[in-house]
Amino acid sequence: MTKSNEFSQLDAPLEVSTSPALRFEVFARCSTTKARASKMHLPHYTAHTPMFMPVGTMGSIKGITTKQLEALDCHVILGNTYHLGSRPGPELLEKAGGLHKFMAWNRGLLTDSGGFQMVSLLRLANITEEGVEFENPHDGKKMMLTPEMSIGLQNAIGADIMMQLDDVVSSLTVGPRVEEAMQRSVRWLDRSIKAHKRPTEQNLFPIVQGGLDERLRTVSAQELVKRDSPGYAIGGLSGGEAKGSFWRMVSLSTDILPTNKPRYCMGVGYAEDLVVCSALGVDMYDCVFPTRTARFGNALVRTGSLSLRQGKYKDDFTPIDKDCDCPTCTNYTRAYLHNSVTKETTGCHLVTIHNIAFQMRLMYGIRRAIICNRFPAFIRDFMKTRFGKTVPLWIVDSLKSVNVDLTVPDETGYSVTPIEDDFQKEPNW
Repeated sequence: MTKSNEFSQLDAPLEVSTSPALRFEVFARCSTTKARASKMHLPHYTAHTPMFMPVGTMGSIKGITTKQLEALDCHVILGNTYHLGSRPGPELLEKAGGLHKFMAWNRGLLTDSGGFQMVSLLRLANITEEGVEFENPHDGKKMMLTPEMSIGLQNAIGADIMMQLDDVVSSLTVGPRVEEAMQRSVRWLDRSIKAHKRPTEQNLFPIVQGGLDERLRTVSAQELVKRDSPGYAIGGLSGGEAKGSFWRMVSLSTDILPTNKPRYCMGVGYAEDLVVCSALGVDMYDCVFPTRTARFGNALVRTGSLSLRQGKYKDDFTPIDKDCDCPTCTNYTRAYLHNSVTKETTGCHLVTIHNIAFQMRLMYGIRRAIICNRFPAFIRDFMKTRFGKTVPLWIVDSLKSVNVDLTVPDETGYSVTPIEDDFQKEPNW
């Protein structure tokens, strides 16, 4: 497997920020786009960005050990505060010395606040200035999650990066509720900062909100910058909004957030989104997609994905990807995986390993291209392989905003025709 040594030839960083529990060093910037390659020194590990963080909801990724994650070169994984707070619970985690020791993971951990689950997974009772009142799924009793409680849980978990509790609304919501949620999230941030008991050991990231309203996004980002946090997240997106709105909110946010601090776009995991958002200046991503889709037998490749449950793979004795050196591609064929994913869990675990390796290899390639100042060429090569002659308009527009125009032929003659659809499943040759 590829190990991250892409910074070995670089001397001093171009820009640095230092917080009590985080040092962020920007080592290279793309001369065309807003992309940059950086090192983020956390209490437990030095992560290289742009990076993708696999999601381990309850402190583990289904079917994968922490040793396997290390071998795949994962730098940071994400845990869910709501689920970890329910089981194993803060008391047991404190006795264990934190989640790192409990799950035998010596690298970076990031925990979300738990607020998203209150809204998306549970029957929401009420959101007040105090916090989120919800119905406990186990016994039906009403419970309250406040900013202080969220921070207390995350302090017990001990993650390197914690997220503030924010007032979450759907990205499709419009009207006064969006501004109310944005302003309340700022107030909840101040309460979270006050409640944070381990600032020299853990980092608290605030979350930019404001829906799809440029004015509200601007106000939110500006207010958060005043708090001089170790890093910042861009939230409230990837919720079904049009991709044209999505990328504009991401780009607006990165234009305002400090250039010497890490920027985390929450809930982003499709390969094309990772490439585009890196060009827009984002450093960190997480999403359940790569691991969840693996459990349905879908393997990620540069042209999209392979549905290994399909019968056409039953006699295919090639690996998922001949250019991939992950343990799955090195040792198993599509035919074996087809037989396994349709009958037992082993195949799904093997596809999970491959999909995580795919994400790690993609991010490594992005970082290398930025460091070598050939990221625009990397983008074109990626889009040519992934989409062929037609590319969704939102991708064309977003890249054009950072000086990469896919409609203009490059030195190889490659150019694209934009299509209105936000998604294109397979390449169009």
